[in-house]
Amino acid sequence: MSENPPASGEEISALFTSKCEFIAGSSSVESLPPASTPEICFIGRSNVGKSSLVNALVGQKALARTSPNPGLTKQLNFFSLGDRLILVDMPGYGYAKVSKERKGEWDKLIRSYLRGRTSLKRSCLLVDARRGLMPHDREFMTLLDETAVIYHVVLTKIDALTAKDLGVLLESMTKEVGSHVAAHPQIIATSSMRKEGIHELQEQFLPFAYT
Repeated sequence: MSENPPASGEEISALFTSKCEFIAGSSSVESLPPASTPEICFIGRSNVGKSSLVNALVGQKALARTSPNPGLTKQLNFFSLGDRLILVDMPGYGYAKVSKERKGEWDKLIRSYLRGRTSLKRSCLLVDARRGLMPHDREFMTLLDETAVIYHVVLTKIDALTAKDLGVLLESMTKEVGSHVAAHPQIIATSSMRKEGIHELQEQFLPFAYT
């Protein structure tokens, strides 16, 4: 059951069809924009579909850059939605072809942001439905538990699974997610291609835009 009060379709449509634009890109803690407007961040393995999900949420095809080549997002990208909510597309993790030095820089930036961002209201850990939870995902779940900010586990690319396989995956993941103190108990299953689960995510985010 959602912890947020029900939202009307009109409220959701008004927010998520409002102007959404890129406002900042930060590759270091020092270059982060001021923490003021409520923020929702998206994190996950490279090529998990973060940019595609952000685009689907706001109904735009090319707001956040997407690519078949993992590791394209090299900074924290901040997008302002109707001047009421900031969506943050974060660098992917676990991409083997990125240098150890670059991995270390991204890791420091991501961890500093998650632990110290006062405007961060909700984190979304994206997990590829074709692979399920992997070691790097579990590592970040532990990190997110330490931030004291509630996070959603969001399955992506569920169009690649049969309904039966998706049900089995959700059952096993729900048990594991339930053992994490900061994880929201509800796993949201999405497909950016088929727009499944998008409205469900929008419902979760709406209250933060009006606090």
